[in-house]
Order: sequence, then C-alpha cells, then structure tokens
Amino acid sequence: MEYSASHSPSRGALSGSLTEQEHTAVNEAINALKSKAGALLPVLHHIQGTLQYVPPSAVPVIAKGLNLSDADVHGVMSFYHEFRQSPPGAHVIQICRAESCQAMGSKSLEQHACSRLGIDYHQTTTDNNFTLEPVYCLGNCMNSPSVRVNDQVYGEMTDEEFDLLLSGLLTKVIEVQSP
Repeated sequence: MEYSASHSPSRGALSGSLTEQEHTAVNEAINALKSKAGALLPVLHHIQGTLQYVPPSAVPVIAKGLNLSDADVHGVMSFYHEFRQSPPGAHVIQICRAESCQAMGSKSLEQHACSRLGIDYHQTTTDNNFTLEPVYCLGNCMNSPSVRVNDQVYGEMTDEEFDLLLSGLLTKVIEVQSP
C-alpha cells in the first residue's frame, strides 16, 4: 500500500500546509525508501534533493510514513546542518570551515561575507539571491580558503574575489518600456 499524507487524519492540519509539489516529493521519498533499513536519512536527502529543503510541515508526514516520532525526525534534521527547512536563495554560497581553510584566512572571509551579504550562516538575503552556509571541507585544501557557489568550487578566495564573485551572480533587473 502506498503511503499518502492525505490518509493521516490525526496529522491533517500539518500535512495540509504542504504545497502540492512538497506533498508529492515527500510521498515519493517515503514510498520509494521506507523499506530500507535506516530509511530516515535517505528520505530526508531525497526530499532535499527534490525541493532543495525539507519543509517543517513534512516532519509529521515523514514520521507517520516511517513509523517514527516527530521528535525523531526533527532531531535528525537539526543534528545534520545540511538539511534546510526553508527554500534557499537562487545561489547557495558555502564557505569552507575546515582546518586548512581556517589556517589560510577563512574566518576573516566568513566575517566579510556575512557583512557584505547582511546575513549569517543558514540565512537567505531578503532579495532571495543568496543563502550562506558553512561547509566542512570542499576537498580543495591546496587552494584554501575555498568557497562553493551552487556546485562550482572557487579556491584562494579573498574578500575582493568574493565581492567580484557576488557581482557576477547578481541578477540584473531589466526594465522594458513600451514605445
């Protein structure tokens, strides 16, 4: 039998706050992976891979579908920092916090990035252009400090290079006027 959030009367109010796209992604993940041992992490990764985040209102749906408590699901989501609970900005910027990058100035780069973007880690700019996240090793240690934007890694990042990178990523608004 396929699991569906709509068959969960005791949790209907919470699952009702999922959009159709979220509802579909959550149910697909549960139905495809619930028979795996330790299915929770694969389910969460599948949902985030599809939606780019795991909606908080999905927690009771996931718990019910995997026969877990809401606290079990929430605990795993809060333990693993890579699970987002809201949609990310158009560009996800990750600054490496591993030892090599720290030794080469990533702490200063973090401060600059937070100041420049006006946000802290795990936040998104008000224009939804950028989400800032920490990451613990990008495998680019010989070019520390490193930053990943979306899936592209940039090494030897300085404050100035960071500013140039941001400028290149900003979406330009073009106003079209009729004749």
